[in-house]
Amino acid sequence: MSDSGSEELGEEAQTLGEYEGERNEGGQRHGTGKAVLPNGDTYKGHYVNGKRQGEGVYYFKNGARYVGEYHQNKKHGRGTFYYPDGSKYEGSWAEDLMQGHGVYTYINADKYDGEWLNHMRHGQGTYTYHDTGSKYKGSWVNGKQESSGEFIHANHRYVGNFVNSRPSGPGKFVFDSGCEQHGEYKQVEQKDSAAAEEDEPAADPKWIPTFVTGLTDETLTKDS
Repeated sequence: MSDSGSEELGEEAQTLGEYEGERNEGGQRHGTGKAVLPNGDTYKGHYVNGKRQGEGVYYFKNGARYVGEYHQNKKHGRGTFYYPDGSKYEGSWAEDLMQGHGVYTYINADKYDGEWLNHMRHGQGTYTYHDTGSKYKGSWVNGKQESSGEFIHANHRYVGNFVNSRPSGPGKFVFDSGCEQHGEYKQVEQKDSAAAEEDEPAADPKWIPTFVTGLTDETLTKDS
């Protein structure tokens, strides 16, 4: 999840290359214009006193493209970034970082719609898995599913707490039939010491059911 571009040029380099457009009395790029930068990137849009500011389109030589607002040469405000692999981010930017509310569509057609901080999913948001249609809706911290949230599936959903993108602690499965299975996700201890190395992935937490609510005589009749 990187811009995969080459916008980071010094102020001196930004004044080089080819430029066609308006200038101020001091000869600086000012107003609308088009610049072909020394690294092969191209920018079309607004300048203020020599810096990209306002609406513009930045074409990266690797095929990426940014369409949106700039401030002091940095992506700032509303904008859409098109990545070379076909993925896309559309939303808010702050000093070249995805920050605020935005929608990211991934190369596999998965989609995240929610809050961002420093280029990472952070805050409240919904992640939709394209292949299954399932969704995670809840809290994110530094790109991970964290704290309270719910996984929504075709005919049921899980509501509970998440730690490092895994369900953890008390929670419940809520079924369309109206019943709820309460329980707890616990981390199963790994007996094999070799598999417990720090660089090995943690085992999946185990669901331990405790009780069921919402079952009625009418529900049992329908299921029988």
